[in-house]
Amino acid sequence: MSADPGVQARRTAIDALVRIDSDGAYANLATNAILDRSDLAERDRRFVTGLVYGTERMKRACDHLVDRHRRGDVSARVRAALRLGAYQLAFGDVAAHASVDATVGASPRPARGLVNAVLRRVATDVTNGIEWPSEGVQLSYPDWIVLELQRFLGAESAPVALAAMNVPATTHRRSDGYVQDLASQAIVDAVGADAGERVLDLCAAPGGKATGMASSGASVVAADSSTSRISLVVDNARRLEASVQSLVADGTSPPFAPRTFDRVLVDAPCSGLGVLRRRPDARWRVDAAAPERLARLQVRLLDAAARLVAPGGLLVYSVCTLTVAETDGVIAALDLAPDFVDGDRAVLAPDEDRDGMFLATFPRR
Repeated sequence: MSADPGVQARRTAIDALVRIDSDGAYANLATNAILDRSDLAERDRRFVTGLVYGTERMKRACDHLVDRHRRGDVSARVRAALRLGAYQLAFGDVAAHASVDATVGASPRPARGLVNAVLRRVATDVTNGIEWPSEGVQLSYPDWIVLELQRFLGAESAPVALAAMNVPATTHRRSDGYVQDLASQAIVDAVGADAGERVLDLCAAPGGKATGMASSGASVVAADSSTSRISLVVDNARRLEASVQSLVADGTSPPFAPRTFDRVLVDAPCSGLGVLRRRPDARWRVDAAAPERLARLQVRLLDAAARLVAPGGLLVYSVCTLTVAETDGVIAALDLAPDFVDGDRAVLAPDEDRDGMFLATFPRR
């Protein structure tokens, strides 16, 4: 391996990209595993992570930049090197000469001439200005995701939200030290748990909202569908010294007596289209049928949760996505008891400071 740390860092990034795109590995797991075996300095490790995550997010745009200047098939490793170089040139705020030279040095030796020629042409395109064929290519999303957000947020707001999710997330810490996005903190505020109230978080993992609600002095019960998921809640509650009772339970058939909770939160499993910046490969993994499929599950969860809300209590529905099916469509499909009334609804679009979420509240008279 080259002693040049720039070349070594890019070779490590290429290793991770190949694992993600050829072997189906998750970006965070593949990157962390490869870095654990490397001897890179901490600064270079952060650089590698940024390169991998950024290249994976902008993969479609990078392929457009590269494929204009390339003919024929290439190996997975050469493809990863070309994407990596294009990302640095167009989006990575890395000097052009360093982007090209170090990426060429990290490429398979027989392909270095090809990588050098293609990346120098990409660098010229970036300098002269790029004409993008569509928003999906420019912002690097599958077309169906672009259409979903346009349908829900509108043609003007959707590109702003999509662009925001191409930037790494801002870190926010609560007063207890727990890292939690501002949109998730807004869900806790919407529940409005008070001291002495009995509160249920029906889909609680990893526990950020449950522990946030417990900080008010409420008696919080956190449920989730598997032992591995509920263990995350237990660990977070223990670390934060939060009073949370945790259990494994099927949210569509929860083991609680009717009308026994003052507030019930259903932060439902969803397609996650509002938090795509947190998982750089998620946009390529989620399928176009997911919103409709998950919406059906969300209706079942909410129908079950509604039966647990006491008179005078509150049902809160939230999802970290921005599709019509999983928001308005779910609400339209609910068959709540007549003593529930429509409360507040809020769309939190992704921006530079927070993730995207939707929430709706249903007070019970």
